Amino acid sequence: MGRKYKFHENDSLYFVSFATVNWVDVFTRRIYCDIIVDSLKYCIEKKGLELYAWCIMSNHVHLIISTEKGNLSDIFRDMKRHTSKAILKAIEENAQESRREWMLWMFKRAGQHNPNNEVYQFWQQNNHPIELSTNEMMQQRLDYLHNNPVESGCVEYPPEYLYSSAKDYYTDQPGLLPIILIS
Repeated sequence: MGRKYKFHENDSLYFVSFATVNWVDVFTRRIYCDIIVDSLKYCIEKKGLELYAWCIMSNHVHLIISTEKGNLSDIFRDMKRHTSKAILKAIEENAQESRREWMLWMFKRAGQHNPNNEVYQFWQQNNHPIELSTNEMMQQRLDYLHNNPVESGCVEYPPEYLYSSAKDYYTDQPGLLPIILIS
């Protein structure tokens, strides 16, 4: 990974996207999305993560984040590690999951190709954090993130999508996570 794609300044705003291996559509079920939401809440409350915008799509997540406390790379790494283990456990234990065997096979196969894994690999290793150094960059990424569910055909209007911060930005009602509005 080149220097361009790393967290350099913890207190800068970063747009980061991360995806499941092989782009497996895991986040089509609320149970798995809620694990991401709960993990982000924990990181906000206990680790100093500052969340400005977020969106969970079927196979990837977009965030605009920062921190004034701690190390952003460490927070992000720990969040990915926790969510991968929790989601894999939820998949294994979900008797109603019709794709359980196939998904576990995909994650196990990916894990076998990476010596850093014990058994499974859930997330792709590349995250590509991009420092948002100008207002134009912030607005472009914010619009992209909130319009992703519209472009994919999930909803017609960004705040209709439950698993994003669009409700916070487009209405006077709070969304699922506490965020810091980009003004």
